[in-house]
Amino acid sequence: MRLFAAVLPPEDVIRELAVEVGRLKELPGAEGMRWTGRAGWHFTLAFYGEVDDELVPELTARLARAAERTGPFPLALSGGGQFGRGRALWTGAEGDLRTMRLLSERTEAAARKAGLPMDEHRRYKAHLTVARSRDAVDVRPYVRALHEFRSRTWTVDELVLVRSNLPTSGTPGEQPRYEAVARQALGAAG
Repeated sequence: MRLFAAVLPPEDVIRELAVEVGRLKELPGAEGMRWTGRAGWHFTLAFYGEVDDELVPELTARLARAAERTGPFPLALSGGGQFGRGRALWTGAEGDLRTMRLLSERTEAAARKAGLPMDEHRRYKAHLTVARSRDAVDVRPYVRALHEFRSRTWTVDELVLVRSNLPTSGTPGEQPRYEAVARQALGAAG
């Protein structure tokens, strides 16, 4: 199964982001972007790709230990940016990004210890993808529009192992489906 570790914003923060994305979709050229659906709004901490079923229990146990070693922390959606010359548009985060980065490193290490091959390590950049494009797009107007965006601050108190089910119908615009495989409270008391 295709898996990743993530932080999921609470529903009221998702609603705040939905309002902002609605505004972005009114900007010229928005129809040329593939907008990520609300169900896909998450902060990926570590992407594992295809994981053999027999490795999932070990991965889950190691992620539980990583979560227990990491205390809850404040986070808010904030601003925006791009990757790949306009191929990905995202909103960022503010709050305790040091702890978020540490949790990302721990979820990567958990995978390695569980026997999963991980690609080369990159410095973690907290981002939540709101749109993609197959071609390079001038997303500067979208980034400018996101510049002032700030959600309310919430306390991240769980780590989620998520399964990603890729579209299979071939229908244009079909989104992946996501399901939580495991949830683990942050902090030793969790």
